[in-house]
Amino acid sequence: MNLTLKIWRQKGPSVKGKLVTYQVSDISTDMSFLEMLDVLNEKLILDGDDPVAFDHDCREGICGMCGVMINGKAHGGLQTTTCQLHMRSFQDGDTIVIEPWRSRAFPLIKDLAVDRRSFDRIIQAGGYISAPTGTAPEAHSVPVPKKDADAAFDAATCIGCGACVAACPNGSSMLFTAAKVTHLGLMPQGQPERDERVINMVAQQDREGFGGCTNIGECSASCPKGISMETISRLNHDLLGALRAGARPKS
Repeated sequence: MNLTLKIWRQKGPSVKGKLVTYQVSDISTDMSFLEMLDVLNEKLILDGDDPVAFDHDCREGICGMCGVMINGKAHGGLQTTTCQLHMRSFQDGDTIVIEPWRSRAFPLIKDLAVDRRSFDRIIQAGGYISAPTGTAPEAHSVPVPKKDADAAFDAATCIGCGACVAACPNGSSMLFTAAKVTHLGLMPQGQPERDERVINMVAQQDREGFGGCTNIGECSASCPKGISMETISRLNHDLLGALRAGARPKS
C-alpha cells in the first residue's frame, strides 16, 4: 500500500508543534502500525531527518507503552493496542492522521511520546497490599468466590496504556483507577487497606490534573482489554463507604 501520513511533530514540551505530511510506499498489509512507523523512520534517518519519536516496548499488546491517536481515535478505535493494530485495517491511498495522547496529566515529551508517570503515582498512592514476610502462605488457604475472582482478574488485565484518558472528552483516568481499586478490593488480601486505598488513589488522580468522570463511556469502548464501566461503579461504592467511615486522604 501507498499511504499519506500526517504526523504530529514537536521537538519538546515548550516548542510549538504541527502536523507534518509524509509519504510511505510498499507497506505490507501484514505489518503492524508500529512497523509501518519503523519503515518511515528508516527513510527519515537515511534522508538525514529526525525520526518520529513514539513509545513502544513489547509490541505484543502486553506492556501498555504504545499508544497514539489514529484518525482521532485512541489506538485507531478497534479496541486493540497500537502495536497490535495491523495495516490490513487501512486501504491503499488512505490518509492517516497520527497524534499523541492529549491530556494535561500526560505532558508531551517529543512528537508522539508523552509522560505517563502520573499513572505510576496513582498506583503508588494505594495500589498495593500489606503482606507478612516469611514463608509464603498456601495459595488456596483463603477461599475466593469464583464470581469475585473472575471480576478481579478482568480488572487486573488493565495495562495502563492511557487510551481511556485519551478517548475521554473530560480527560478522566477514572477507568484506570477503578480497575486498580477493583482488582485489589475484590480479593481478601486487599481488605485491610480497602478504604485507605480508594481514598488515596482518587485524591492522587485529582492532584495529577485528570478530569472528572461523567459516565460518557468512551473509556471502556476504547480500552484494548475491554475493562467494563462496572469497575467505576465499584470504585464509587468503595469511595462512598470510605468517606462514611471517616477515611481521609494522605496529604
